[in-house]
Amino acid sequence: MSKPVIALVGRPNVGKSTLFNRLTRSRDAIVADYPGLTRDRQYGTGRLGNSPYIVVDTGGLSGEIEGVDPLMADQVRAALEEADAVLFLVDGRQGIVPADEVIANYIRQFDKPVYVLVNKAEGCDHSMVASDFFQLGLGEPLAISSAHGDNVAVAIEHVLSALPAKQDEEEFELDEHPGVRVAVIGRPNVGKSTLINRMIGEERVVAFDMPGTTRDSIFVPFERNGKPYTLIDTAGVRRRKNIKEKIEKFSIIKAMEAMADSHVVILLIDGSEGLTDQDLTLLGLAIESGRGLVIAVNKWDNLSSDQKEWVKNELSFRLQFADYAKQHLISALHGTGVGDLFKTIDAVHLAAFKRVSTSDLNRVLEQAVLDHQPPLIGGRRVKLRYAHLGGLNPPRVIVHGTQVDKLPAAYTKYLVNVFRKAFKWVGTPVTVEYKVAANPFEGRKSKPPSRLSGRQEKSEMKAKLKKKKKPTKRRS
Repeated sequence: MSKPVIALVGRPNVGKSTLFNRLTRSRDAIVADYPGLTRDRQYGTGRLGNSPYIVVDTGGLSGEIEGVDPLMADQVRAALEEADAVLFLVDGRQGIVPADEVIANYIRQFDKPVYVLVNKAEGCDHSMVASDFFQLGLGEPLAISSAHGDNVAVAIEHVLSALPAKQDEEEFELDEHPGVRVAVIGRPNVGKSTLINRMIGEERVVAFDMPGTTRDSIFVPFERNGKPYTLIDTAGVRRRKNIKEKIEKFSIIKAMEAMADSHVVILLIDGSEGLTDQDLTLLGLAIESGRGLVIAVNKWDNLSSDQKEWVKNELSFRLQFADYAKQHLISALHGTGVGDLFKTIDAVHLAAFKRVSTSDLNRVLEQAVLDHQPPLIGGRRVKLRYAHLGGLNPPRVIVHGTQVDKLPAAYTKYLVNVFRKAFKWVGTPVTVEYKVAANPFEGRKSKPPSRLSGRQEKSEMKAKLKKKKKPTKRRS
């Protein structure tokens, strides 16, 4: 990377995510007065003047050895190993605590430049607040306020000035989410994070046998066979009545935003539980987002023959409204069928952005009308005159004609299926919109009828003819 990487480390609820959002000038990290909110490492880019940098937000280190905390510590370790500098955040209002000393000793093992930032120092004497943290032995602490921005620019300037200049001086913008963006959605504990780790081949996000482990949307860029992808791990979406924690409502919003930011959505279903009403709700949200869709049934290896047959019947019967989406039977834990997902992802992405010419669209539309005439509306036949492409991802076809706004939904579905088959728009929603042809005589004032008698009209016509005749001159 041509940009320096800065890792944010500290105890839970010391303000790391707030500082991350300020440094990246974004709201990518969820922020709330709630300890242990960030669990995976989150990447973002920032700039101070002409100096760009990459910031890595990490989960809080609590020192506990049970539950999800050791897995979170693995994420912190990965962030420290790839960082060029470390910002160690402590809470200035609480003062130094034993956990801060434990974290300081842990950070020293990585031999990276460390800067102690005493956060939440707004309204306080900065020198007094920072004085307690000299005993950490990591240099002079700097009092800041990540919420209000006090001394944040000073801290980053100090960090960047101490880092060696990068060899590549060519300035360019790093694509934060390169290639095909794939959002993985599903209910809690269906194996989304496990699938992400299996697809990229490393423990990139926290996978734990406990619902709600992922709370933020994590963007994971990687390459496969030379092609860039970005996988988006989202928070599990529960039924609304089961959402009790306020912070979980924020996670659901981030999951919905992730679908809007993606090119392809993978709906992951737990095969051991079958297709639930919440799965259908999520499927409806994915279709409404207009993104390409892939349905993956996880934990397939653990099912008996009778269970597999029952799940297949459920899918074929209850997913008829999404029959364009290809279904995969996989095991994220063991890797069964995961490799085939990439073939479908590539095909769906290609279809979602495939352009077709207006002439080809009209040729298909003409043949569709010949095969199946539009219905009569009010005794008049609906006329479909011509069509053109109105947008991509999803493909949007605009059809012009007379009375097209009165076409029934069944005929629209017929046209969608015709276009999908003709242009191989697989795995992506196809939208058909109508434009009623304007009446060329609308708005014109009609000429009032003549009230002259027949004899008067004849005399006026003779007078007009005489005026048109030119007099001839006789030669002497």
